[in-house]
Amino acid sequence: MKENEKIFNRLQVVLDAVVMIVSYLFGWYVMIMSTRQSGIGVLPPEIYVMALVAIVPFFLLLYYAFNLYEPNRLEGRRREGGNIIKANAVGGLALMAVLFMLRLMDVSRMLLTVFLALNVTLTVVERNVVRLILMRARTMGRNQHYILLVGYSHAAEQYIDRIVANPQWGYRVLGILSDDTLAGTLYKGVEVLGPIGSLNSLLTYHTPDEIAITVGLNEYYKLERIVSMCEKSGVHTKFIPDYSNIIPTKPYTEDILGLPVINIRHVPLSNAFNATMKRFVDIVGSVFCLILFSPVMLLTAAAIKATSKGPLIFSQERVGLHNKPFRMYKFRSMEQQTEEDEKKGWTTRNDPRVTGVGKFIRRTSIDEMPQFFNVLKGDMSLVGPRPERPQYVEKFREEIPRYMVKHQVRPGMTGWAQVHGYRGNTSIRKRIDYDLYYIENWTLSLDFKILLMTVFKGFVNKNAY
Repeated sequence: MKENEKIFNRLQVVLDAVVMIVSYLFGWYVMIMSTRQSGIGVLPPEIYVMALVAIVPFFLLLYYAFNLYEPNRLEGRRREGGNIIKANAVGGLALMAVLFMLRLMDVSRMLLTVFLALNVTLTVVERNVVRLILMRARTMGRNQHYILLVGYSHAAEQYIDRIVANPQWGYRVLGILSDDTLAGTLYKGVEVLGPIGSLNSLLTYHTPDEIAITVGLNEYYKLERIVSMCEKSGVHTKFIPDYSNIIPTKPYTEDILGLPVINIRHVPLSNAFNATMKRFVDIVGSVFCLILFSPVMLLTAAAIKATSKGPLIFSQERVGLHNKPFRMYKFRSMEQQTEEDEKKGWTTRNDPRVTGVGKFIRRTSIDEMPQFFNVLKGDMSLVGPRPERPQYVEKFREEIPRYMVKHQVRPGMTGWAQVHGYRGNTSIRKRIDYDLYYIENWTLSLDFKILLMTVFKGFVNKNAY
């Protein structure tokens, strides 16, 4: 397998080089055709040939720098595509800087533009074709990566589950070493081979490509001895911690003067730059939406005033960022009630308290539009977990693990859970799972995706009574 990896890497370098040459020659052809039509002269061909001889190895080095020749069995297409774009962007800027410093103003910028655009496109296509070929070969049992697990635990079972479910990765587990499980025990076709102490003798007969330490929490006192044995074997070793029941989210590590510290949860919006960018989008977006939907809001206000007594705007206390309460605004969709009546429970199907206009504006989410003012004030965001009333927060914090994590970000008018149908009378636990995914994987692009999904399928909701 290791020899095959070397061959594949060399082949990948050759394929990338061929793509670069083809892209460059096509750019050269476009440049020549355009200059003929305009009557402008071009530099001698040998100058562009010399440039090509320098550009190809330079861009290959950039591809190495951006980890495009590392084993990518588990790497997603998006990440690889992003690295290809980054490498070409850096390469393009470097070429422009060289041309500027050497005052080579006659070198065609059109050639560079066509080369970079085509190189990115063809490289992405070429690598996806190679990926599909390798995935098919691995699914058929070729180019396998053999792994030995040390320790039988929930983490070991989860790891095997994922390998069995994804044969295209080309991973195969040789077996498990465990002190607490009888030899011969099988889990999804993977056998317990013997105790952990037999690792050294086992490695004399079998040489795995990788060792994964998967001992349970109750065996962590053995880690020093296990790591020592693995290091002596010379086989690449990784550690799969058995803490998914304790830390079931995406942790990250930091180094404090050589001391590794595991942070239980990664929250991108705790970064000041990310938070500022999101706040900027909230302000611009809420102002735009208030202008865009002002006719709808005026008509709704007139309809509410004409059909029922009471205020136009209904405000209710909700729990927001850092567990701080705030008043959330809505168009009134019910008959006027006392605060005690409001606390009795959620709205139910065919609730007699809901007015005729209220049924329509709740079903179409028009009643939520005054929350654009909440967004402007900073109480809410356009996108985020939906806020709950204080009594429900107190109830759910005791019943649902990790429920309070949602208050580490601003609540939103729409969210990842809502665009997947978890609104109204739906599972709170499922809703929290989606909220946690959003909190830990936030990007501006994810926010824009949620907003688009809201436009196309989030306004009208069958669960809004």
